[in-house]
Amino acid sequence: MKILTVNAGSSSLKYQLIEMTDESVLCKGGIERIGLSGFKSENVKHEGVHGEVKIRAELADHTEAFNLLMKLLTDKKYGVIDSVSEIAAVGHRFVHSGTGGSAPCLLDDAKLDSLYADRDLAPLHMPANVSCVRSCMKVMPGVPNVGVFDTYFHSTMPPRAYMYGVAYEDYEKYHVRKYGFHGASHRYVSAKAIEYLTGRGLPAGKIITCHLGNGSSVTAVQDGKCVDTSMGMTPLAGMLMGTRSGSVDPFIVDYLGKKRGMTVDETLYYLNKKCGFIGYCGYSDCRDIYRLIDEGDEKARLAMDVFGYQIRKIIGAYAAAMNGLDAIVFTGGIGENSADARNDICPGLEFLGAEFDAEASHDAPRGQIAEISKPGSKVKMIIVPTNEEIVIARDTRDVAFGK
Repeated sequence: MKILTVNAGSSSLKYQLIEMTDESVLCKGGIERIGLSGFKSENVKHEGVHGEVKIRAELADHTEAFNLLMKLLTDKKYGVIDSVSEIAAVGHRFVHSGTGGSAPCLLDDAKLDSLYADRDLAPLHMPANVSCVRSCMKVMPGVPNVGVFDTYFHSTMPPRAYMYGVAYEDYEKYHVRKYGFHGASHRYVSAKAIEYLTGRGLPAGKIITCHLGNGSSVTAVQDGKCVDTSMGMTPLAGMLMGTRSGSVDPFIVDYLGKKRGMTVDETLYYLNKKCGFIGYCGYSDCRDIYRLIDEGDEKARLAMDVFGYQIRKIIGAYAAAMNGLDAIVFTGGIGENSADARNDICPGLEFLGAEFDAEASHDAPRGQIAEISKPGSKVKMIIVPTNEEIVIARDTRDVAFGK
């Protein structure tokens, strides 16, 4: 059984085709600049068992992007299937589940209408997610489409964790509450960490998962379930990120808007796209930031100091929320791959019993689970590579065809 996983943005589409018998990735790729024209660089990348191809293609919408994807999948040279009919189902990552249930589900016109009606909860993501599914339905009629929601793993949070200090009627009427994101990643790595720890006879009832990348979030997981998470009603909340400010005093939106002559929408766009790391030092990729640090750039140094400090504060808070801690897990582009970033985060957590081993962190092999705490550390610190796509593929198979 072959499952296609799709992660759509407003002008992009990332995908993987997975053979579920052995969960092997047959191909993966991405299509960017959908709906744009006049660019000269390659915007399509496809990697399969027969090699890699990069091309330039002007695509009016996601339907045209899907048509191109189908051609790539069946291409005589670079394709991996003979016919689109070999695809059993398509799993779509949705950033938000809206006000309906957050469990993975089959997508039909009624469900898509409901999700689009709730687009104000995720205006940068929901319209693109819905449009992408409708495009897939046009290109692949009759093939089941399943929605897998970032918010699902966080649906186990108790009210004391997800409620804000707004009037209760705002929660009831407008659904103002914490939802949480990066759910597929936190779900995958927490399960892998629990399996790893219990397999060694170690406690794993209270763990904190740190998904750190261009977007970052930290989640408290107790007995396998989310009990709190750092992102909020939107992915803007939490720590400093690649282009996002993280949590700020709400008054800043009004204050900055007036000072910079921006509307509320423009100010929110600014906080989402022009702040964070890039607002400090001009770069959002931590590899560039650490290069600047090596060159003596003080603003770059400050960015990573703030990042590490804020993450340590969240870890401390979640240890208190769970009344203890067994392990801290690092994943995501930064969490998995940047020893420099882990050096800026981990020292200072010794009071929790988490003794960081900088040498083990520096030497940790890529793509594998690795311990980065000292042998005698009461709280284990481990790297667990994430795999959001396999979570989406498994959910899609189970929803479309039964477990």
